Amino acid sequence: MTAMAHGTVRIQDGEPILPKWWRTVDRWTLSCVLMLFGVGLLLGLAASVPLAERNGFDPFHYVQRQAFFGGLAIAAMVITSMMSPLLVRRLAVIGFVLAFIALALLPFLGTDFGKGATRWYSLGFASIQPSEFLKPGFVVATAWLMAASLEINGPPGKVWSFALCISIVLMLALQPDFGQACLVLFGWGVMYFVAGAPMVLLVCMAAMVVIAGTVAYANSEHFARRIDGFLSPDVDPTTQLGYATDAIREGGLFGVGVGEGQVKWSLPDAHTDFIIAVAAEEYGLVLVLCIIALYSGVVVRSLLRLVRERDPFIRLAGTGLACMFGVQAMINMGVAVRLLPAKGMTLPFVSYGGSSVIASGIAVGMLLAFTRTRPQGEISDLLGRGRLR
Repeated sequence: MTAMAHGTVRIQDGEPILPKWWRTVDRWTLSCVLMLFGVGLLLGLAASVPLAERNGFDPFHYVQRQAFFGGLAIAAMVITSMMSPLLVRRLAVIGFVLAFIALALLPFLGTDFGKGATRWYSLGFASIQPSEFLKPGFVVATAWLMAASLEINGPPGKVWSFALCISIVLMLALQPDFGQACLVLFGWGVMYFVAGAPMVLLVCMAAMVVIAGTVAYANSEHFARRIDGFLSPDVDPTTQLGYATDAIREGGLFGVGVGEGQVKWSLPDAHTDFIIAVAAEEYGLVLVLCIIALYSGVVVRSLLRLVRERDPFIRLAGTGLACMFGVQAMINMGVAVRLLPAKGMTLPFVSYGGSSVIASGIAVGMLLAFTRTRPQGEISDLLGRGRLR
């Protein structure tokens, strides 16, 4: 059997690391990520200037910080993508344990920066959001447990992963951060589905989510206020959703022109949660569709390569990382166009934010490491041998 994976590229023994990485890495995914980061800097030049002026900083203060954090993220992405899946798994599990501890200590040591949700640690010169770093580590740790459960006499990894997922979801909901809680639950559900979960169980889980949402609506003023705002037939024009809706409507197909948008002067989160509204107003639907295409390219390209992967751990971890990356982008844009309730979630690589962009770089680096070309047979060959036996 010819040793190959995802194509006809062969791995040469003793080849230097950098040339080997360049020939085996998914360059289409890498290119899409770099273009997303470039779009983020472009939009940051427009969206962050009003905020910098209000806070008394240099006009391009936040753009410079975004470029710095983005440089760290790209470096982390490239370094991580050069690692073997085994090394990625080891480091991810260690990182997950540290992020889990940090998340558990947030109620005692964290701050909310006046936003009503305790999600950050303040370092004075910067802030850290543990949940952003927890997500990629959680995906890898969960994939490891699920893959172990598929082995003969393996541990009950699916049950352990579910208990881990629920504990994280509860901690996030108590912040409250229902958006990240839903994203973590979604990532676990996708991996569990790929690992062979029965549909009945997934339907029961969906019913449990609805029940939990009802309980949260009845007991959390923060959650109820966002749901009521989403369900209201009228949008208050003085709210963030109102400003974002008007900006998207004004942008039309080609936008009002570079630098001519007005929403950035009204939205306090124009450079983070609602940056897609700035893109829609100044550059129009054309740029928004390009951004959607770039996110879709990362997800689809990664899943197509993972379909051929024989290692169950790599399949599960890669699928979880790709789907969470795409769904986070979908949630951010869905909130801006009022298809989803407000959740305070950033747009990966495009929104401003140190924790977000660096954690996204690490997550995509893991995804690139899992989707690199490795010498192996197609999964269909393995299934064929099983049928012959």
